Amino acid sequence: MPPIIHEDETLVAFDKPSGLLVAPDRWNKAREHLVGLVHAKFGPHVANVHRIDADTSGVVLFAKTKAALDSLSGQFQGKTVAKLYHALVGGQPEADQFTVDLVLKEDEARPGRMCVVKKHGKASVTEFRVVGRFGRFSLLDCRPLTGRTHQIRVHLAASGLPILNDPFYGDGSLLLLSDLKRGYKNRDQEQPLIRRLALHAGELTFTHPASGERMTVQAPLPNDFAVALKYLRRFAVRAEFRRPIRPGE
Repeated sequence: MPPIIHEDETLVAFDKPSGLLVAPDRWNKAREHLVGLVHAKFGPHVANVHRIDADTSGVVLFAKTKAALDSLSGQFQGKTVAKLYHALVGGQPEADQFTVDLVLKEDEARPGRMCVVKKHGKASVTEFRVVGRFGRFSLLDCRPLTGRTHQIRVHLAASGLPILNDPFYGDGSLLLLSDLKRGYKNRDQEQPLIRRLALHAGELTFTHPASGERMTVQAPLPNDFAVALKYLRRFAVRAEFRRPIRPGE
C-alpha cells in the first residue's frame, strides 16, 4: 500500500509510486492497481476520484462517502481543482513561462498513446513555468487546465522538451552523472540518475467536501527524483533554481 499523505472521515489521499496503475489495466486484468489495494484495506465503498498515469508518481485522491465522491468529482469536472506537477525535461525553454494549447486524440496507429491533431480531437491546455535550468536539462512546474490522457507528456514533447525516460514520447535522453561530473570513473557500471518517467504529481488543491474550505494535499518528491535534482544543482552548467509556483500566483 502506498503512503497515505492525508486522511479524514470523508477522503484519503495516497502518494502513488511510479509504475503502479491507479485502476485495472484494460489489457492485463491481473496487474496490480491502487484501486484494488484500497478496496482490500478500506472496503469497496471507497471510490477513486481521478487518475494519473501508471508511470507518473504522486497524489491520488479517494472519497470515503458518496457525498464526498459527488463533490470531488464535480470539482474535477468543473475544473476548479488546481493541479501541480513537476517534470524533468531535456532542453531549455525559450521563455520562463509559457502555455501549450493543442488538440489531442488517441493515436489509432498506436493504441494507448495520444497524438496532436488539428481537429476532431479534444482541446488541452497546460501552463508551464521554469523552476530550474541545468545545462541541457530543465525542471518545470506544470499546471494542466484540462485533464486529457498523457496531456503534459504530449505537450512537452510537442514543444521539443520531452520528459526524461518517457517510453512513449521521449527521445531516449538519459541523465548520467558522468555527463555532469568531471572525472567520473565508473562509466562501465553506470546507471541513469533517474530511470522512471520524470513526472511527479506534487499537489492537488480543492474544496474539502465536508468543511467547504480550500485545502492542498502534497506529495514530496520521490527519492530518485530528489537525488537527480541534487546532482543537477551541484554539477550542471548554468544551474539556476527557483521555488515552485504556488496556487494563486
